[in-house]
Amino acid sequence: MGDLDAHKALNYIMNLQSQISNFKFDDKGLLTAVVQNANTNEVLMVAWMNEDALKRTTESKEAWFWSRSRNELWRKGATSGNVMRVREIFVDCDADTLLLKVDAAGPACHTGERSCFFQKVFDK
Repeated sequence: MGDLDAHKALNYIMNLQSQISNFKFDDKGLLTAVVQNANTNEVLMVAWMNEDALKRTTESKEAWFWSRSRNELWRKGATSGNVMRVREIFVDCDADTLLLKVDAAGPACHTGERSCFFQKVFDK
């Protein structure tokens, strides 16, 4: 890696650290993460991210989350192959929720549905 590449990498890391320090993690160190299809804007799923999941996501460009039930990090698609390539990440105005815009390799839901939001509750 050349000096310019190393300098860019260091600036990227410092900028990310600065942004993360302004995020409002809950008392368990988590942020809500809404995952949206980058092309269609369809909401695919909602998950949780801790600081490590967020860092791994930005480093790998693949979605990582924190499993509250298993109490561990997990990479979306690690077992199913339905990896989510992250194009962009936004933070909301309160700095307590993230929006990940992704390219999904397959269904987002563990049921096999494209989105976890396939069960309609209300229709006018």
